[in-house]
Order: sequence, then structure tokens, then C-alpha cells
Amino acid sequence: MIVRKAEQRITELLKPVAGEDARTEAVFLLRASGFHSPYQEFTETDAKSLEPLIERRLSGEPLQYVLGEWEFYGLPFYVDQTVLIPRPDTERLVETALPMLSEDRRDVLDLCCGSGCIGIALAVIGGASVTAADISADALSMTERNARRNGVSVKTVQSDLFEHVEGAFDLIVSNPPYLSQTEMDARDASLCFEPSLALFGGEDGLDFYRRIAKDFRRFLKPGGTLLLEIGCTQKEAVGALFGKYECVNDYGGRPRVITVRNDD
Repeated sequence: MIVRKAEQRITELLKPVAGEDARTEAVFLLRASGFHSPYQEFTETDAKSLEPLIERRLSGEPLQYVLGEWEFYGLPFYVDQTVLIPRPDTERLVETALPMLSEDRRDVLDLCCGSGCIGIALAVIGGASVTAADISADALSMTERNARRNGVSVKTVQSDLFEHVEGAFDLIVSNPPYLSQTEMDARDASLCFEPSLALFGGEDGLDFYRRIAKDFRRFLKPGGTLLLEIGCTQKEAVGALFGKYECVNDYGGRPRVITVRNDD
């Protein structure tokens, strides 16, 4: 059998969980296993080696975790169930932050860093000097792996928000947990594989924003900026915690990034 035939079979198997994306996912799984040409030979041994990955996907586990990696802002990142899957919406935060970096404004704190995708993207593309903080030791380990993979150096700090962070920064960037209890209860099956620690933002989803609003100015240099990803319905509620702010929409036209400047 050739890979093209295997792709067709795997596509049919994945349709119950992947729907119209089944063929794309089949290609991802095959490429992750070293099959890049549709005319490569695909043996029964190859099929058996792929079975565990297919079974994991059929259980509802997200493709990104099955593959063990995913792309963010054109860069490769390792991912597993200890960190959130990097999403295109979060790339908007990186796009907003990059023009704020310069030779004399490059110190960045990536708060609630998870896989490290935000801070590492800013280090690789914008030349930022990054400190990555997270309460999860597993997340920090993943950040360190991803920094090595992308050829940059990142300082990691295990910290409950600002608890063990030292110094002041030109930019603070964060995608904190922001799902409410109602949203957690209603989340779909695939989201249940992602760490609740990185998703749940308290009863109304705003707990982390309240804590950040209380403390962030002590860690931001004069003229520096705080950038926060938010849920698409949270603009007014989060903005009210900070007073003066600006909001950047994602490419679907939904509020996505709150920016707050620490005026000189």
C-alpha cells in the first residue's frame, strides 16, 4: 500500500472526531510519522505504529497533543497536557507587542507563560530579553524546552503571578486564565484535555485580571505597557479594572487584547 491509500483510510477513521478536517489531520499524523510523499510505501508495520496516535485522537484528545507539537507565529513549539495549546487568537497579542520593542525597550515579562509561546516569539522575532513566569513547574520546563528549540535564552521563574518576580519591565504580556465557572462547565470535550489551572479564572473569569490590576505597576517601567489577552466578551469588565486602556480586536473583529500604559 502507498501513503495516499493510507491517508484515505485514516481520513475515514478520523471523521467522527475531526469532521471536515479529517483529511488534514490524517496528513499531519502521517507527516509526524515520517511520511511526506503520497507515493511512499506504507506497510502493515507502519499502520500498527500509527494506531496509538489514531486511537488517542479518536478518544477526543486534541491533535496538537497527539502530535506533541504545534506552530505559533511561524515557530515550532512542543506541547502536552501540562500547557495550553497555542492559538491563532494569541498571535494578535504578539503582533501588538512587537512594535513596542526597541533597542532600549526590550525587557519583557511573560506572565502565566505556559508553553512560553508569547515570550519566545517576542525573543526570536523582536529580540526581546524575556523573563517567563508561571505557577506550574511543568509549564516552566516546557518553556525552557521551547526556548532551546527556537534558539533563544529565557529566564524562568516559578511564581503565582508576581509573587516571586523581581525587577521592572518595559512590557508585561499575559494570557491569563479567564474562563468563568459557567464556561468551564460548558466547555467541549477537547478543552477538557487542557489544564484547568491555565483555563479557570474564577467564578466570573476575572480573578487573575483583578490581581494583575492590583500589582502590575510595581513591575512596569515608566512608559511601559501591559498587554493582556481577554475573552471576547470581557472587554468592558476587564477594562473597568484598569481605567484608561485600549483594546485591539482579533481578525474576527472580536475584542482580544487590552493594553494599559504606565504613563511617565
